[in-house]
Amino acid sequence: MSALTSSLTEAPVRLMSPEVIRAAQTRIAPHIHRTLLMGSHLLDSWLGHEVSFKVEGFQKGGAFKIRGALNALLSLKEEGNLPSHVVAFSSGNHAQAVAMAGKMLGITTTIIMPRFVSKVKQQATLSYGAQLLLTDTRQQAEALAAEMAERGAYLLHPSADDRVIAGQGTACLEALEDGGKMDAVFATCGGGGLLSGAYLATQLVSPETPVYGAEPQIANDASQSYQAGHIISFDESPMTIADGARTLHVSESTFAYLKKLAGFYEVPEHEIIYWTQWLHHLLKVVVEPTSAVAMAAAHQWMKTQKRRQRILVILSGGNIAANSYQKVWAQDYLCQPPE
Repeated sequence: MSALTSSLTEAPVRLMSPEVIRAAQTRIAPHIHRTLLMGSHLLDSWLGHEVSFKVEGFQKGGAFKIRGALNALLSLKEEGNLPSHVVAFSSGNHAQAVAMAGKMLGITTTIIMPRFVSKVKQQATLSYGAQLLLTDTRQQAEALAAEMAERGAYLLHPSADDRVIAGQGTACLEALEDGGKMDAVFATCGGGGLLSGAYLATQLVSPETPVYGAEPQIANDASQSYQAGHIISFDESPMTIADGARTLHVSESTFAYLKKLAGFYEVPEHEIIYWTQWLHHLLKVVVEPTSAVAMAAAHQWMKTQKRRQRILVILSGGNIAANSYQKVWAQDYLCQPPE
């Protein structure tokens, strides 16, 4: 497992008004899908709770990330500051989103990925017309992106950007509008943009509803940061099967919101695989392991509840590589129904 290091939080980040989520929704709605809110009566009967799933695997690019990338670039366009060249580093889904958004707006995009990113996500990024650069490590990818930004490219960070956070929050806002009041909201934490946006969206329409973060147990930098009160970082990318959660650390921008969450849950690898299998089986949709982390966390929470609850679980994406798919299905968990 990668070592953890500590970083003291700097000057307080100025929090955005929840209204930015509504503005982002208006801005990007003509360009994205309003994804389905799904459920399983069988699962509800087993668990004794009502679970609604916001299925972002049906989104353009197969994940929620297009929401943030588009909101950032469209906001810059409105301000008359649309860059001609955008650079981004990513473990996959943000890369595809930036490449797609760049193609839609006619701007050049350069994506920098570690070599361990799935070939499927690399090829998808190339298919949207981006230039793809590969590095040996996540740290090298981030450093090269920063270097290109110093030379004039616009660095579109996957989470440390208010416009990105606002865009990501539209997934939760749609779900709350379509599904009504929820007793709790769960989302997986990578860089923290989706969770930060979910917190703001919930504050906008249902401020009494708690929002919980979920992380793989072996990639728990945000959970440890939440407990410590300052950002803790990995020295190397933790190799969880939930590749969207292999980030080294959350940003100052997202940590300001993550500190306000109701809590974090850490999920062992076998539970991530278990719920990846069961969600695929019950919902009949492709669910990437990163998404299943949120359901595993919700399941932990539900076990502590004394009455029936209505829960929103944001399934962040459905992009899964062949090697990850093989790992997920190496052992059959479908003979063990949830309880």
